[in-house]
Amino acid sequence: MIAAIRTMLTCRWAARRIQRYLDADPVALLAPAEVARLEAHLAECARCTGRVREYRALAAALHDWADRHAPDPRTVDRVRDAAERIIATDSA
Repeated sequence: MIAAIRTMLTCRWAARRIQRYLDADPVALLAPAEVARLEAHLAECARCTGRVREYRALAAALHDWADRHAPDPRTVDRVRDAAERIIATDSA
């Protein structure tokens, strides 16, 4: 019973960190101890490893889709103009 609760809590802990682990975003890096703990958990937990596979498959699908569907240049220009106006307003 205690082992099941410990596993459940570890899975919840891992679930909150998997995306940051996969993204390796410099702004939201995991501490080395967290990476080691997460990797140890992933080596033992099929459920969390499955979640990692799902995230990686989703990222690959989005990457493939983006390669085939370039954004409309006019939309990019409108977004860029809006961002520049916001920046100009904030710095005034």
